[in-house]
Amino acid sequence: MSLVAAFVPIWILTAVGYAACRWGLLGEAAASVLGRFVFHLAMPAALFLALSRMPLSGFAGRSLLAFAVSTVAVVGFGWAGASRLFGREPGERPIWGMAAGYVNSANLGIPIATQVLGDVSFLAVVVLLQVLVVAPVILVALDRHSDPAGRIRVRRIASLPVRNPVILASLFGVACSAAGLRLPSAAAAPLTLLAGAAVPAALVALGASLHRTAPSRAEPAEPAEPAGAAELAAVSALKLVAQPVIAYAAGLALHLSAPQLLAVVVCAGLPTAQNTFIFAQEYGVGEAVANRAVVVTTTLSLATLAVAATLLG
Repeated sequence: MSLVAAFVPIWILTAVGYAACRWGLLGEAAASVLGRFVFHLAMPAALFLALSRMPLSGFAGRSLLAFAVSTVAVVGFGWAGASRLFGREPGERPIWGMAAGYVNSANLGIPIATQVLGDVSFLAVVVLLQVLVVAPVILVALDRHSDPAGRIRVRRIASLPVRNPVILASLFGVACSAAGLRLPSAAAAPLTLLAGAAVPAALVALGASLHRTAPSRAEPAEPAEPAGAAELAAVSALKLVAQPVIAYAAGLALHLSAPQLLAVVVCAGLPTAQNTFIFAQEYGVGEAVANRAVVVTTTLSLATLAVAATLLG
């Protein structure tokens, strides 16, 4: 029952966003405006605060290696398979890989880790890995494909941390943590308020985008854009089955203890993060795959997590 309770707010806020857009309460640009608010303001504030308060001493070890192996394997397979299996364009492939292997370590990961694992220490390491390693790789690829000529420009990539608020805020957060700095209350209070809006705004934007991208009777969607049943089944299988299974195998190979193995498998079995949709929306690629992958994996991941908790707990 505790696992269900962790999912309920996510389902409700996504439904609220869909209903608000369907009833015309937020306007036609609601999903875009909310997505940009999350990407440029709320998400950077949340990441900065989380990373600045997180000790960096645990960013190593066999548990992290096992989780990293599962992430690299699934993201890489999804990235390559998006083209070969479903004909996705180069700019969409990073989003496809992210949908397959970038876990919801924030709003869903925290309550799940608390209820199933008893603490969030390993989840904090997962957050660091995703924000400081996986997300920059995805963003560099998206940034490259946003160039009309598709060129890899060293100067542009080198300046990405300065131009991208997600990476910049994460780097500042890690620097503050490493230096032991704490913001004065006058600065921390408004950032805390802004950070608190990141998760609900992202979920409302996700729900609004589901209404916006739903096929219209009068104007059918283009054949290449929608995420079909086979594509959603593939990305869901990678996220909810392949990633935790690979994490489990890697954990056994690395001789993890039972509690460590449970933590790795549970974190690998978390659903696709809504950041996937936010990134897709910001760069205008793969939105149909991203928003449906978030909804489907969030709905179905309860079964994966329940099996992991039962077998390994």
